[in-house]
Parts: sequence; structure tokens; C-alpha cells
Amino acid sequence: MPVQVIVGAQWGDEGKGKIVDLLSENIDIVARYQGGPNAGHTVVIDEDEIILHQIPSGILREKAICLIGNGVVIDPVVLMDEIRLLKEKGYSVQNRLFISHRAHLIMPYHRALDSSREQAEGDNKIGTTGRGIGPAYVDKFNRTGIRIVDLLNRDVLKEKLQKHLDEKNKLLERIYETSALDTDKIIQDYIEFDHMIDETVTDCSVFLNKGIRENKRILVEGAQGTMLDVDHGTYPFVTSSNPTAGGACTGLGIGPTRIDKVTGIVKAYTTRVGMGPFPTEFDKEYGDYFRDLGGEFGSTTGRPRRCGWFDAIVVNHAVRINGLDSLVITKLDVLDTIPEIKICTGYKIDGKVVHNYPAEIDIQEKIVPVYETFPGWMTSTKEILKYEDLPENAKLYLDRISDLTDTPIEIVSVGSKRRQTIIV
Repeated sequence: MPVQVIVGAQWGDEGKGKIVDLLSENIDIVARYQGGPNAGHTVVIDEDEIILHQIPSGILREKAICLIGNGVVIDPVVLMDEIRLLKEKGYSVQNRLFISHRAHLIMPYHRALDSSREQAEGDNKIGTTGRGIGPAYVDKFNRTGIRIVDLLNRDVLKEKLQKHLDEKNKLLERIYETSALDTDKIIQDYIEFDHMIDETVTDCSVFLNKGIRENKRILVEGAQGTMLDVDHGTYPFVTSSNPTAGGACTGLGIGPTRIDKVTGIVKAYTTRVGMGPFPTEFDKEYGDYFRDLGGEFGSTTGRPRRCGWFDAIVVNHAVRINGLDSLVITKLDVLDTIPEIKICTGYKIDGKVVHNYPAEIDIQEKIVPVYETFPGWMTSTKEILKYEDLPENAKLYLDRISDLTDTPIEIVSVGSKRRQTIIV
């Protein structure tokens, strides 16, 4: 299949980094289509853990060309740090990493506004990472953003920045009572960034469509997950872009008819970071225990993730929105020592059981999960390489997930290393 899209089918942190790295072994082009450095994809090679925030995980496969699409918002500092990290670890990015000239830039005032607004919200905060992603997308849709292409003309860049900074500095000083930013320093910093990335800038749409015509094998990755989609997630507790499969078309400049397969990455349980509804969340005591068991801390911020049972209603929502053809189940091994495991199969709301995720936040907060209970397998799966060798109770659990979502499971991950993977 020439074009395969990989999406998160929960609230992000499903393990997309490992799966993209795994699938990239025989891929020609890996492209990222949305989000910013608020996303972290973790890949473990031997004993070396590599966390990428902007560059697609496919960069760790020497034959893959990697693209950062126009739908991504780029932080120059984070990007350059990642490039340096990869070089230090022996991974070449020269002639292998390309950036869309239409991609928008995260500016210093975006980070300042993000942090200031979140602090000002107090108990009503959204729970952003403070990396400036939201304000960068606000400027994009307000038609006042700075794009990679704007770096090519210093006069245009200076004119745009001066106009924007006058407004942003007023907000920072008068509303949030923080320091103003230096226009000249920002211009100089971003022109230096342009010199560093000049050879990587390309028309992403032209590049990808040429690859499609040449029958190149293309893997497309999103950041975050379906339930954080700005249109289809738990709004307003969402990200500022479309992590769902539809975002791949607008974020890269390819038509929907060019996509051959959409695969959803799903944890064997459920997690989310930040604020917002979470129907199957554990109570605090069990949540703390489970978090330590699964190592559930954010790869970008280190924030503890909230943990809960597998939610089939959430995953069915993702199957429908994305048109998922298959599922990849990750972190099955975390359940190895759990004697009794649950799957949420419905929501009881005001005494009535429903099977679709509601849009209203106040109703989401009232959800009482309806569970099916399964016996655990109480043995390690970490070294198992074949599906038929899994414990019977583990196979029963996975089969039920496939039945409830009406979607086949094609890969099961039983650890963070590349080899800890079962191809079904």
C-alpha cells in the first residue's frame, strides 16, 4: 500500500513513535502532517531512548526520507536541538529531512502568550504544554502567522513582525503584566534559523505527489490522538489541530483518494494528559499504582498521565472518524500482573445506556462506564514473538477488543524495544 496513515485512536501517547519507527524499515517517505513540539514520539533502539518532537520517527531508518508538512507548526529551537541530537547519536539528516515552505513558525511571543494565558486561567486552565502551539495556530487562522517562506525576505519578515509584535507586546504588558519582546533580536534569530534550514525547504505537496506517482511507499504520521482533535475531540480540552486522518490531506497537500490505508494506534488500556473528561479513569490510589507500573509520564513535559481501563466507546469513535482499517495494540505487557481487567462497553447517562461519545462537556462529566470484566493472564508477555504463543486470557482480551470495535488487530506491542513486537 503506497500511502498509509498512522493515527492515535485515544488521547495521544499511544506509542505511535515505536510503531512508525517499526513500519519505516521498508518505507521510502515518512511525513508528519500536524501538531508541534507539544507532541513527543519515543523510540527505544537497543538501550538508547530517543524522543522526537518535530521530526518524524522514520528519521531513525537510514533509507527513509522525512517531511515536516505545512500543517505542522515549527519551533526553530526545538527543531535545531533535535537535529543536533540526531547527529550526536550518529543519524544523518542531510538530504533526508525536508520542511514545507508553507509551514508556520512558533514565535517567542506565542510561547509567552501560551504560558501567560494558562496561568491567568487558574482552575479553569486547559492544561496546555506552554509551548506556544495554540497561539501559533490562532495566528495561522487569523491570517497573521509567520511562515517558513517569510524568512526568505528580510524586509517582509521585519514588516510583519513589527506589526505583530506591537499588538503582542501590548497584550503581554497590559493584560498579563509580563515583559515586552525585542523585535530586532527575534528577526536576527529567525534569519539565522533560515540559513540553517535553507537546503531543507521544499514544496511538500509537490514532493509527496511525485512520490505517489512513482509508487513510493509512504507513511504518514500524526501527533496526539483522535480525542484531542479540535473538531472531534473533548472540546475545549483538545489540541489546536486535526490529528485525525482528515488532517493528513490538508496538512500535507495530498488528496483523500491518495490514501490507501489508515491504522489506529491504541493502548491496551487508556491514558490522557492534562485536564478534561476521562470516563474510565482509575481512582487516585490505583491510578498512581498503575502509572508507575506502565511508566506513564509525558515524553514532552514529564507530566504524570491519568490512567484508566480500555474504553471501546472512545476507540469506536476513532474508528468511525478516521475510517480505521486496522488497529495496533501497544503496552499489552503492562497488564501482565493485573488479576482482573475491564473494558468499557457503554456509557450510562441519567439512567440510559448509550454507545456513542457525547459532544456536551457537562454530559461527558456525568458518564458512568458500563464494564465487561476479564480474567488476567498473570504471566509475562514481554518475550513473546507470536500471537498464538500469547496466554489464552490475553488472546480473549484482544479478540474482544477487535469484536467491540469491528476492526482487525494487525500488531501487538509487548514492550518498548523494536523486537518486542508481535505481527498478527
